[in-house]
Amino acid sequence: MASEPPLLTMSGITKSFPGVRALDGVDLDVQAGEVHCLLGQNGAGKSTLIKVLAGAHQPDTGTIHWRGEAVTLRSPIAAMRLGIATIYQELDLVEHLSVAENVHLGHEPTAAGFVVRGKAARASTARLLKRLGHPEIDPARLVGELSAAQQQIVSMARALSHDVRLIVMDEPSAALDPDEVDNLFRIVGDLTADGVAVVYISHRLEEIRRIGDRVTVLKDGRAVAGGLPAKTTPTREVVALMTGRNVEYVFPERPTRDVTAGKPLLEVRGLAREGEFEPLDLTVRPGEIVGLAGLVGSGRSEILETVYGARKPTAGQVLVDGQALRPGSVRAAVRAGLGLAPEERKAQALLMLESVTRNVSVSSMSRFSRGGWIDRTAELRAARAATRELSLRPDNPSVPVRTLSGGNQQKAVLARWLLRGCRVLLLDEPTRGVDVGARAELYAVVRRLADEGLAVLLVSSEVPEVLGLADRVLVLREGRVVHTAPTRELDEHRVLDLVMEGSPAS
Repeated sequence: MASEPPLLTMSGITKSFPGVRALDGVDLDVQAGEVHCLLGQNGAGKSTLIKVLAGAHQPDTGTIHWRGEAVTLRSPIAAMRLGIATIYQELDLVEHLSVAENVHLGHEPTAAGFVVRGKAARASTARLLKRLGHPEIDPARLVGELSAAQQQIVSMARALSHDVRLIVMDEPSAALDPDEVDNLFRIVGDLTADGVAVVYISHRLEEIRRIGDRVTVLKDGRAVAGGLPAKTTPTREVVALMTGRNVEYVFPERPTRDVTAGKPLLEVRGLAREGEFEPLDLTVRPGEIVGLAGLVGSGRSEILETVYGARKPTAGQVLVDGQALRPGSVRAAVRAGLGLAPEERKAQALLMLESVTRNVSVSSMSRFSRGGWIDRTAELRAARAATRELSLRPDNPSVPVRTLSGGNQQKAVLARWLLRGCRVLLLDEPTRGVDVGARAELYAVVRRLADEGLAVLLVSSEVPEVLGLADRVLVLREGRVVHTAPTRELDEHRVLDLVMEGSPAS
């Protein structure tokens, strides 16, 4: 590939927003048929760069060459017409339209000059879904009824519905289980074999090793390294380039005291939801972190949401400090001291247009309300204390939460429950979309909260994360617990064997 002229060359790309220089002279070249990985911490400029490539942002300076010719990408439509498709992490699908309508949105099939919205679009979509290894997805089904993994496939089908020569994939594996990731990599392999280039963005370095050809690293809006061999560049070197310092992949030390002794703070007895997960028993004691490991669809998130009261169980009960909670009541759960950091924090937890202060205080507003008025000074003071305790950056709770990196947005969610006086913390994919350096900080925060007496119930699709943080692990498969053990008795291979094959519960 190196002997061929690049398919894409971006040279000296700059882009500024009010008060922020997001890109500062970035160079990127991509060869036809390669997987070029783009790495960097949140805020490094990755999203801005791919939006420039997608035609969503116009660069202030710099040039873009496509197949050797200078081009101006004035809009996403212009980029798509050249053969550049972008699949964003936050999928831009229309939930109330069908799969086929989403796939062909903006370029509906025509006959005799008239748009054909029915049979032709569904047939074309079915062929694309079969190519992607998902013929079971019904082209007539509403996108809003699909799982996150299925929606990812629909977004890929939409990209392939054009004569695409380069696909940008932004964290495409974030919502996929291991089997789905294998299928994704198969698709990428098929595309690159046909000469299609892929720009692949991921925080998971093991994926970069597996699928990538070359790596470009961004930091503070600059390309600090380009064209690194994806499979042979040492992890320490990549992390140092991303962060400007060496960050080891270590989890906080577990406490020397026995956290599995004493009275449980959280008890789940025979909890079940028909069609989602079978009757479940678990306990979490003060200072203990219990992990739920399993594939997408194993019932992990559904269990957390049912414990929190966001879903009503068909059987069983949840107790906090020996007191049963009213089933299906978030209000009762929060009053008892439960807090949930959900999987989709932007859609389910954060008020993206509001300040950090309002996001932190929203569950504790009665503390600051007097006679129908809110004491803004007290609210700001409390939010600042909570965010400083978690080292949230920037140290200014008045900024909009949407301007924060993924790791700091997650800290804002945790600060909300600290301010509320949470006693049981439910964490669903706590480091999804969080860069390497911020992950280490979040791991330390979670362990410190547990050391201070919180009971933590953790869900993560990354087995090393569960094993690195949890004191005990419940392994789930198809909605039932197939194994329970202290973390010291498990390793990654054992857990993967259990979630794939299952075994009698123990």
